[in-house]
Amino acid sequence: MTANQWLIIGFVGQALFGARFIIQWIVSEKKGESTIPLAFWYCSIGGAAVLLSYSIYKQDPVFIVGQSLGTVIYIRNLILIDRKKKSLVSAEADK
Repeated sequence: MTANQWLIIGFVGQALFGARFIIQWIVSEKKGESTIPLAFWYCSIGGAAVLLSYSIYKQDPVFIVGQSLGTVIYIRNLILIDRKKKSLVSAEADK
């Protein structure tokens, strides 16, 4: 890939990563309270993965570590959300 193509990838990753805050803001405004929707975590993972690719290309160890650790946290949050949903479904089935 050319340097310009990598630059575009970097901007796409940053846009995806930044979109999570817009999504969170819109959902919170609709609910009238601060909330973090599922789409926030998917945008976080997608943006982090793209930015991690870009940071590897740029060979930026600070950026690589930051995006790698963030991705683990975002995935863990999705696991916790899924576990809670399954628990709620199970509790409803037991009634």
